[in-house]
Amino acid sequence: MKTLGSKLFGSSGVRGLVNAELTPLLAAKIALTVATFSKAKRVLVARDTRVSGLMLENALVSGLLAGGASVNCVGVLPTPTLAYLTKKLNVDVGFMITASHNPPEYNGIKIFNNDSTAYDEKSQDKIERAMGKEKLGLTDWRDAGEVSYIDKSFLYIEKLKTVELHKKWHIVVDPGCGATHTLSTKIFRNLKCKMTAINAQPDGFFPARSPEPNADTLKPLAKIVQELGADVGIAYDGDGDRVAFIDEKGNFLDFDRVLSAYAACIVKKKGRGIVVTNVEASMGVEKMVEKEGGRVARTKVGDVYVAEAVKRYGALFGGEPCGAWIHPQFNYCPDGILSSVLFLKTLENEKKSVSDFIAEVPQYMTLRENFSCKNDVKYIVVEKVREGLKSVFPACKKISTVDGVRLALESAWILVRASGTEPLIRLTAEGESLKAAKQIMGRGVTLVKRFVGEMVK
Repeated sequence: MKTLGSKLFGSSGVRGLVNAELTPLLAAKIALTVATFSKAKRVLVARDTRVSGLMLENALVSGLLAGGASVNCVGVLPTPTLAYLTKKLNVDVGFMITASHNPPEYNGIKIFNNDSTAYDEKSQDKIERAMGKEKLGLTDWRDAGEVSYIDKSFLYIEKLKTVELHKKWHIVVDPGCGATHTLSTKIFRNLKCKMTAINAQPDGFFPARSPEPNADTLKPLAKIVQELGADVGIAYDGDGDRVAFIDEKGNFLDFDRVLSAYAACIVKKKGRGIVVTNVEASMGVEKMVEKEGGRVARTKVGDVYVAEAVKRYGALFGGEPCGAWIHPQFNYCPDGILSSVLFLKTLENEKKSVSDFIAEVPQYMTLRENFSCKNDVKYIVVEKVREGLKSVFPACKKISTVDGVRLALESAWILVRASGTEPLIRLTAEGESLKAAKQIMGRGVTLVKRFVGEMVK
């Protein structure tokens, strides 16, 4: 179980192994703390399809009621739908019980403000500090909150009806047994798409594929798209805040390239503007966006930080190279279903197939590697690697410490950062060729292994 002496909130709320790091007791305490210190009176609670979801929901609701908040449980919904409803229904706080793309033995708690933004670092730290206090605000028994169970998902469906598609798209949708299993199919039917749905039954064990959609896990989807002659394959992660695409030829669309192409189209439509992405995204984002007269702002990894920056800069769009896209005119939460609908609309406007859409984006070579490292030392290791990288790459053009350390080299870059959700150090390198990327990555791997090894001794 997580202890209050260790960091509880990561870059995407609280997340951990169920009944080991994340327990019903902890869920109730988090809820009671939020109710006490936010003075929340009306709260929404949703969950994804994980088998531990109902258990944690009951505990969470108990904590909220004990703090005097009244709760509307909206059942199994995607995270962006919960975020949208928190704003639409003008409640004080929204709670989403999900571990997003993590395996089924994990779960988590993500908290939203009533403007659809997730709790930022400052708010999370405030809650974490408050949890260390001996006495929380248990209300008098006569003032305990009430709970009701409602279905307001139709409000989200109505919002997406404002996007009109004129082509009858032939699509294959793969919710992966996750939280988008109902809404995604309803929405594409409303948009008059010719649709085939696979893995659209809710199952918190995720038996069909991993809840993380990537090139490996989506091979069956790619094959089906190819065999049916569909226009596009669309897949979501466990809670629906990420989307991945398969083109009409059955090829997985590289996250960086499709992000770069879409961001450039948004800027081209407006004539100029800011796009926000994180430090892990390809340098192709700058190349494409700047060509259209736009500018790129980079943040720490995590949709919370991207959303903050989108709001701060008045950006047109924000996205991460994992399929998490933020469309501020709709929502400040990354939204997989909305992103897929707007992606189809953009293809219509550009009069392009999926494969043609990303054809102009440079195909740089990106390598990624993770290293196990305990949470209590991973940031120390990154700091040590930072100094080492300066010696190994003395000719670096620019050093960024927005998140870990990112060195911009001549037509390449390397990034070392501590994961915000797992006991890992992540190393990323990109170059114009595979040879260049491997050389850069090799030097980085040597440094990380050395310092991780020293901390273990």
